[in-house]
Amino acid sequence: MDLIFQGAAMGKPAVSRDAFRGLFALYAAKAHHDRKAEGEHCLLKLFGSAEDLPDALLLQCSDRAELLRSETVGRLVSPRVRQITNGNAQYDHASDFLHALLRDLEQKVH
Repeated sequence: MDLIFQGAAMGKPAVSRDAFRGLFALYAAKAHHDRKAEGEHCLLKLFGSAEDLPDALLLQCSDRAELLRSETVGRLVSPRVRQITNGNAQYDHASDFLHALLRDLEQKVH
């Protein structure tokens, strides 16, 4: 998780489109291994849609992550992705996932 959010303090966007694609791919592989087909399918859909994440949304996520330590951000991301894996949450697009994550980050900042 730290790799996704590293570098924010250095003035460059820390959250990359490819990093989120990798996150979704990693969890999809885990869901496949755990025989959770529905979660795997949803995560692969997010993997594909992450290609179209708006730069502004990635920058906004970077700005929020910059205010928090990467460990804190990781503690917010992991449960959300596990909910998808377990079939307890679904997102139509990776941007929906990021908007939900931004709400979580905003709550931690304030």
